[in-house]
Amino acid sequence: MKKLLLIPVVLLLASCYQQERNCKDFKTGKFSFEFEIDGVKKTTVFERTKDLEIETFEGKTDTSTIRWVNDCEYILEKIHPKNMQEKKAVQMKILTTKENSYTFEFSIVGDTHKQKGTVTKLN
Repeated sequence: MKKLLLIPVVLLLASCYQQERNCKDFKTGKFSFEFEIDGVKKTTVFERTKDLEIETFEGKTDTSTIRWVNDCEYILEKIHPKNMQEKKAVQMKILTTKENSYTFEFSIVGDTHKQKGTVTKLN
């Protein structure tokens, strides 16, 4: 009898800890991403359409194609890579979402080393 009561309580507690993921709200729009390089805060701005992501960083613009795997995961591939590193596709996964931001992880496709960041939606 105690086991039967325990199952609903465990399910209720588990549902309280599920992270919100409204990924569809972030498929398109204009975004910013802040990060640090050698202790210096940097910002990149990018615009995402259904099929493209156009990023501007320190006055340089790069364009990548987007292939959505599901509502929260996509693959980026640069259209005009300048070297072998840029030819490698990047896997992006939205982990959690808030009103105007999301937390994500990313890695080179096939690489197990993942990095995390937070993006803010500007419009």
